[in-house]
Amino acid sequence: MPSQTQPAGPPLGVGILGAGPVTQAIHLPALARLRDILEVRHIMDVDESLAASVAARVGATSSSSMDALLGDDAVDIVAICSPHQFHAEQVIAACRAGKKAVLCEKPFAMNAGEAARISEVSAETGVPIVVGAMHTFDPGWLAAERHCEDLPETAHTIRSSIVLPPNARFEDFATEIVTRPAAGTPDYADIDVIKAMMQGGIMGLAIHDLPLVRRFTPDFKDIQVLQARHVRPFGYAISLRTPTRTIELRAAMNSTWQPEWSFEAIADHSALRIDFTPSYVQAGSATATFSRGTETTTFGPYSHNGYEGEWRELAELARGTKQPPSAQTLIDDLTFALAIADATVDSVAADHHRRPGPIAATAGASA
Repeated sequence: MPSQTQPAGPPLGVGILGAGPVTQAIHLPALARLRDILEVRHIMDVDESLAASVAARVGATSSSSMDALLGDDAVDIVAICSPHQFHAEQVIAACRAGKKAVLCEKPFAMNAGEAARISEVSAETGVPIVVGAMHTFDPGWLAAERHCEDLPETAHTIRSSIVLPPNARFEDFATEIVTRPAAGTPDYADIDVIKAMMQGGIMGLAIHDLPLVRRFTPDFKDIQVLQARHVRPFGYAISLRTPTRTIELRAAMNSTWQPEWSFEAIADHSALRIDFTPSYVQAGSATATFSRGTETTTFGPYSHNGYEGEWRELAELARGTKQPPSAQTLIDDLTFALAIADATVDSVAADHHRRPGPIAATAGASA
């Protein structure tokens, strides 16, 4: 069983920038289970009434100003759950405000330049940064990573497969206070719409597993898109390769109520499969199965998931009882995701120009 953070003094104060569904349905429930080490003390949102409503649920201060939250001495750790385009600016501001640790939802930057600036500021201030790719903190994954022997070097096929209902179903089920942009009907004949949906699919959904994919892809800098296809209403089917690896990324968000989120790494004589619980579902850890020949070892499920795991990590970092993650690892994870997103969008655009007309395929439950 992975080790758990033990209380080492009074709870650390948490401030959250952004009071939307991720905060309400993911972070607040996880933090509620960690009251002995972490306490929500301030919630900020540009929608002042939303911030006040969410803060009232946990007895926290509310505001509509980032400066008010960063200036709150009761806040030790800042969680950034705002729209992507604000992440870099807010991470840097939180580091410069002298906080003890920062959690930023993925992606923590929009490009390599922003990532480099964040790395410089983190090194300058000594404030550790954690990116909220929750699967990298899942105890099922962590146990498998320690015991998968030479698979990271010998794997030839890496696969991420995601079949989920739309996020709104989970959000409505998991929280009482939700705000989200008004939904419309996408124009699937518009290549710019398809490009935006593919970019969003990689940077909003596939990005959860791309750090895992990269761990099994030593030549990740030489990646090539073989095929990229949009899957309606929201999803993708992408085939990639490097000189030594085949990578398959598949996702479909449709009307299914049989969620599946799996990651696989396959070599000639061994294989790893990890089955994760869906996002927004607080249902314990992943279950990992490592096979070599006729022998199979299972890890998990453990009592907590990756969301709780990342908060346990933040508490240890803030108290100085654990070494912070390498800034280069965070940058490599981001540049890997950006490279895939950019190459995928280019591939979809090129395919559109070769074959004018609608290019999306309707997803089945197995997509």
